[in-house]
Amino acid sequence: MSNKKQIRVGLIGTGLMGRIHTNGYKRLADFFPEYEYVPVLQACCSRRESNAKAFMERWGYASYETDWRRIIERDDIDAVDICTPNDTHAEIAIAAAKAGKMILCEKPLARTVAEAEGMVKAVEEAGVQNTVWYNYRRVPAVTLAKNIVASGKLGKIFHYRANFLQDWTINPDLPQGGDALWRLDVDAAGSGVTGDLLAHCIDTAMWINGGIKDVSAVTETFVKERVHQGTGQKQAVGIDDACIFHCHFDNGSLGLFEATRYARGHKALYTLEINGEHASIRWDLHDMNRLEYFDHSDEGKVRGWRSIHITDGDHPYMNRWWIPGTSIGYEHSFIHQVADFFYSLQSGEPCHPTFRDAFETQKVCEAVLDSARDRAWKDTGVQWVEKV
Repeated sequence: MSNKKQIRVGLIGTGLMGRIHTNGYKRLADFFPEYEYVPVLQACCSRRESNAKAFMERWGYASYETDWRRIIERDDIDAVDICTPNDTHAEIAIAAAKAGKMILCEKPLARTVAEAEGMVKAVEEAGVQNTVWYNYRRVPAVTLAKNIVASGKLGKIFHYRANFLQDWTINPDLPQGGDALWRLDVDAAGSGVTGDLLAHCIDTAMWINGGIKDVSAVTETFVKERVHQGTGQKQAVGIDDACIFHCHFDNGSLGLFEATRYARGHKALYTLEINGEHASIRWDLHDMNRLEYFDHSDEGKVRGWRSIHITDGDHPYMNRWWIPGTSIGYEHSFIHQVADFFYSLQSGEPCHPTFRDAFETQKVCEAVLDSARDRAWKDTGVQWVEKV
């Protein structure tokens, strides 16, 4: 450790994502031992002292705070990891950038394009390294899909379709707001499935297939009123429970996207399929270590969908893990993002998606919500330049 350059991490938010990110930091040196930079778990922060202290002790942080501003003020913090509800992302990130801290921010970048724009301006003016945790890019099978498309094997792309289906909010008695249910509170979340689920699909789609030009969307809120845990009163629900949109990509292909929390029987069904002139690929989070591939150039007698088990050492990231034929899981995508971020510190290159990249995803999300509200096609204004 003595010859390594330490990056002292201040984690803000000790819920699910705080645990997942911390696991990534703790595994980096074990599986990427040659990297010059290593994370140090310097401080964690939660509004409740009991939560902050328990998280510190369980996960091995050196100290804790109950006010995120103290994390940013501290001279012994180099990088700030934002794992808080969406309504706090902008304020924390802008303050961290002004203090010269590196920033890793949970997705979506913000609630609105206006908030996101301020965050991009802050990190770019400060010149601080930044990234947003769109982790599905780092699933080896999805990375391989990106590489296959970039190689030209599919030829001209005609269709990109994706869905993200859950069922956890079907109960009309489920309240909104509070620590566990802030995603149902529009003031905290900004939107429902659009910012929570479709943002993942949109980020992956543009990373693989290029910018989205325009969208036409419909949304629905199935339960119109819920009790708010903060006030104890029943009030209107402002988030979208379900969203479907179609779109045009810059490359001329068509996109079809769906997300819902009302698909009984689905906990986290994220699928994508890409159809090209010569070949097609598809992926399913429930079988995340496989990529299905169809190549029309195969001899007719054996032509058909093949299932590629993504476990060999020449597959993306897999040379870091076990033996061929054995699998990795959801948490590894975050370890890979930690690894890519820390590698970027020695390479001097950005760690995508940057705030600027995530700003483009925010534009699509906002256009989707505007389209559903106005029942009209909306231009996104996306200027997609990322090529990695």
